Amino acid sequence: MADARAGSSGAPAAGDVVVLLVAGSGRSGSTLLASALGQLPGAFCAGELRFLWQRGVVEDHRCGCGDPFSRCPVWTAVLADVRRAHPELDPAGLAERLRRRMRARRLPRLLARRALGLPPVPPSPDDAVLAELYAAIARTTGCRVVVDPSKLPLYGLLLQQLPGVDLRVVHLVRDPRATAWSWRRRKPTGDRAGAGALMPRPGLVRSSVLWVLWNVVAALAWPPAPGAPAGATPLPRPPGRASSTRRPAVRVRYEDLVADPAGALRAAAGVAGLPAEHLPLRGGGGAPVEAVLAPTHTVAGNPDRHRSGPVVLREDDEWRRAMPRRARALVGALTAPGRLVLRTRGDRTAPAAAVRSAAAADGAAS
Repeated sequence: MADARAGSSGAPAAGDVVVLLVAGSGRSGSTLLASALGQLPGAFCAGELRFLWQRGVVEDHRCGCGDPFSRCPVWTAVLADVRRAHPELDPAGLAERLRRRMRARRLPRLLARRALGLPPVPPSPDDAVLAELYAAIARTTGCRVVVDPSKLPLYGLLLQQLPGVDLRVVHLVRDPRATAWSWRRRKPTGDRAGAGALMPRPGLVRSSVLWVLWNVVAALAWPPAPGAPAGATPLPRPPGRASSTRRPAVRVRYEDLVADPAGALRAAAGVAGLPAEHLPLRGGGGAPVEAVLAPTHTVAGNPDRHRSGPVVLREDDEWRRAMPRRARALVGALTAPGRLVLRTRGDRTAPAAAVRSAAAADGAAS
């Protein structure tokens, strides 16, 4: 599939498929980060694969390339490959069962199972189909790293226990006041040609609670390796260890991603062993830094996944000027426990720790 991934390094290496999960909460820049990583040789940005069965197969939303999912040559080939191994596949049933397995109210049980040394997500016959999906993507695209910005840590815990999956994690964190304000915008989904459907707009309380929930779980599940420099080569899996062995992880701040794109992307690429010398960046030296993005085959996610070409990297800091003071205070109070956990769980490994949001330029990129 030559158009699936121009510049691919060829067939994936024998063994597990490396899945690079972008974890964290929504509106944190995951679409930009994943799309940029997907431009690197040997990587394929697949979009939020936890939604593939419902939004792609059942509802036939648009692929990042612009075609409906059912007419995209990449996903047509991937699904045909999966069906050869699982002819009994029921996408609608799998989507519903997966949705139930990922409910937030199951979180205490999942964490208790993990503490007892059990697979956090109770195993299901669907796991073989999910594992086959990632293997089929690698075979079809010829890429050894599948970038999945599904964000949801519960889905990451499920991926970590799938056979044949070698999970690596980039935990992407953004100021919770910025994410809460971003969620209030009216934003068309772009999932159907000519349709005006908008993305959901959770209130300040809901977006704050989810920010705490998903970022704290990600921080506890995949803390950055102590003392590891940002962008270090990922640690290999020890011989003979089970697939639940903790994977390499790095934490990246959105504010660092837009202030020091090269540093942040090198750190993220290093977790999966991707060649950081081919970063899709240009500019700098006084000129705005741009990410030059080729069209993707992302199956679901933020509408920005449909954008290609040069994207100027500037911090979206509208919240600083437009967010009412009381709203800022509310979000700050609700997210204080989560921010405390992040400070005590390896924040020192952020790739550009000296660069903070006050140094980022004005503008908008998400």
